[in-house]
Amino acid sequence: SLRLVRNPRFREWSSAAQPAGFPDEIIFTVVENSAQRARLVARGKADWTFAAPGERLPVPLVFRPQLHVAPALSMSYLFLDTTRPPFDDVRVRRAFSLAFNFEALNKSIFYGQYVRAQSFFGNSELAATGLPEGRELEFLGEVKADLPPELFTTPWKSPANEKDTDFRANMLAATKLPDEAGWKINQGQRVNAAGEVLKAEILLVRSDFERIVLPYIENLKRLGIAASVRIVDSSQYEQREKTRDFDIIVDTFGQSHSPGNEQRDYWGSEAAGLEGSRNTIGIKNPAIDKLVDKVVFAKDRADLVAATRALDRALLWNHYLVPQWHYPFDRIAAWDIYGRPQVLPLRAAH
Repeated sequence: SLRLVRNPRFREWSSAAQPAGFPDEIIFTVVENSAQRARLVARGKADWTFAAPGERLPVPLVFRPQLHVAPALSMSYLFLDTTRPPFDDVRVRRAFSLAFNFEALNKSIFYGQYVRAQSFFGNSELAATGLPEGRELEFLGEVKADLPPELFTTPWKSPANEKDTDFRANMLAATKLPDEAGWKINQGQRVNAAGEVLKAEILLVRSDFERIVLPYIENLKRLGIAASVRIVDSSQYEQREKTRDFDIIVDTFGQSHSPGNEQRDYWGSEAAGLEGSRNTIGIKNPAIDKLVDKVVFAKDRADLVAATRALDRALLWNHYLVPQWHYPFDRIAAWDIYGRPQVLPLRAAH
C-alpha cells in the first residue's frame, strides 16, 4: 500500500482548495482482481475503485457505467507471435480470428456492455472506415504491392456472430484456411507435412481472464487446433512477453489523438528485433514501415489523419491479432460521499 498524509505544517490551503471533508490521508492499495476490488468497496474496506466489474454491486454504492473516457480508447486484442510458425502465415492468423465468438462472450459474461474492436484507433477520426479514398488511398497506393488486395475493395469489419448461422459460417471458413496453409486434419489434429501439430498456448497473468479464453479454446479445438491456456506470475509473464516466448497473449494499445514516433516502436521492423519493444507481435513489413513514416512526417493534421487511417487499415487486413473489444466508458464504484469538478480535462472520466 501507498499512504499519503497531508503535511500539517503546510498553511497555504485556501477554503476553495481544501473544502470541508477534505481527507488528511489517502491510502492506495494494489489489488489486481477487479471483482475483488469491488468487493472491498462493498464491504466498507475501501471507499473507491476504478475499473469496477460490469455487474452491479449488491449495496447502495455510486455506480456510474456511463462515465465517459477520452474519445480514442484502448482496445483489447489477442496478440499473435508472428515471428514463428504457425502465426507467420496470414491464413492461420485469420482462422484464429474467425474462431473468436465475441457476441457469445458479450452476452454470457459481459452483460452486453462491450463493443467489438474494429480499429487500432477506435472511436476517433483516426480510425479507418469504409473504403480508402483521397489522401489515404494515395498513401496506400504507394505500397499496394505489399498489401492484401481486398484492402482496396472491401471495408474492414471484425468477424461478426450476430446469429448462430453467422458463427457456423465463420467456423466453416476458419476450417478451410489452415488446410490452405498446409495444416491438414490427421486423427482429429492438424499437422503439417513434417508431422508437427498445430498448437497454440494462450499465456495469461490474470486468473479472472481464464473464463474468457476457455470458450475460445474450445472453438479452436473444434478446428483441430491443440489450444491451451497457462497462467503465470507477473515477473514470468513480463519476461516471456519481452523475449516473445509465447504463442498468444492478451494486450491493449492505448493511442493518442496525435500519433507519432511511438508507432515505430509499436509496428516497425527495427523494433521487431529489439527485446522488450512494444512491437510484441513481431511485425516486419516494409509497407507498414512506410506508412508509419507517413504518420511520423505528416505535414499537417489532414495528412496525419489520412496516414493514420492508412496504417490502421493495413494493420487490420494483415490479421496480426484477434480483435476483442473495448468499453466506451469507465466504471467506478464508490461510496456516495464524493463529488467531482464541473469541468474535467479531455482524458478523464466525465
